[in-house]
Amino acid sequence: MKNSKTIVISTLILFAAIVGLVLFLNREDETAQETEQTASSKGHPSIEGQPTLGEAEAPISIVEFGDYKCPSCKQWGEIVYPKLTEDYINTGKAKFSYINVLFHGEESVLAALASESVYKQDPENFWAFHKAVFDAQPATQEHDNPWITVDKMKEIAAQTAPNVDLAQLETDLNTEGTPLAEEVSKDDGLVQEYNVPFTPTIMIDGVMLEDPFDYEKITSLIEKGSEANE
Repeated sequence: MKNSKTIVISTLILFAAIVGLVLFLNREDETAQETEQTASSKGHPSIEGQPTLGEAEAPISIVEFGDYKCPSCKQWGEIVYPKLTEDYINTGKAKFSYINVLFHGEESVLAALASESVYKQDPENFWAFHKAVFDAQPATQEHDNPWITVDKMKEIAAQTAPNVDLAQLETDLNTEGTPLAEEVSKDDGLVQEYNVPFTPTIMIDGVMLEDPFDYEKITSLIEKGSEANE
């Protein structure tokens, strides 16, 4: 009888030790994940001079590093961006900025230059142009085929940004060493500085998301940031 009681007690102690170890390891894993998420933060990129949507005084700053040739950027703009706009940008909780990435070569550069020209000439209609360029992106299986051309950018600008001088836009796209080219170069510098690994890369107050489509994480970061600013 005494031996049976000893066995039961030993078993309970062992079970408690196992449960404690499991809880400890789970907590370690959660801490590691939180540390990894925080460790990706190198401070928030400057949005001075960048196209920015929302109230200037909004407490949370969201940045998309995007490429007009990127199919995932188009998908993000169709799936995540509308919810983000409705929940946080239109409500004044966050502002949203776009920084050009040049991962797809000459076409990425051409689209970036076009976006800078439109933003300079007709900032109020920049976002309509921005969306229309992504809408014009062909099906995924064809996205590597050349489609961003001077004529295509002029066509989209004519449809979405009525205050743009199309002759000036063409000049901006065909002339090297312009101030707009310097703006694109500045964007590329930010991409290098923040080690942007893929497009779209989303940063919220300096924290780089591992999964830009994780809206639950986006919400969590914004809400935590809002609470901290209260």
